[in-house]
Amino acid sequence: MSDAEPDQRVFLLLQQAAHRLRLWADRRSVDLAGVTTAQTGALFALHDAPRSTQRELAAALGQRESAVTAMVRRLLDAGLVERHPSPDDHRAHQLALTDYGVETLETVRPLVAEFNAMLRRVLGADGPRALADALRTLRDADEFR
Repeated sequence: MSDAEPDQRVFLLLQQAAHRLRLWADRRSVDLAGVTTAQTGALFALHDAPRSTQRELAAALGQRESAVTAMVRRLLDAGLVERHPSPDDHRAHQLALTDYGVETLETVRPLVAEFNAMLRRVLGADGPRALADALRTLRDADEFR
């Protein structure tokens, strides 16, 4: 493939970049705070929307509820999250960060800042924002549903 046709491999490049970035971030996150980036995403989601149900957490993460079940169990077992009975639905539980979960999230924040700084170096000052906007547009596009 020549450089004259860069659009022919965008999907592959997105997959490769996401994989490489996830490996880098997971290694750093586990070494720093003992949590993966997926778990960090769940902690941030619960920080932003305290007392979410597992269904709401799954929606915030863009995953099926069944896919989030194992992660929630690991977060509970690690003492990062706790369950509370839902006042609206006796079958559901609300999830909340524990003090340890908040502390872990704060431990990870410098890694997020480091990652964003790296993105700015690679993509330019406005690159991370433009990339995030483009990825949200792709994520929410009706064509890909």
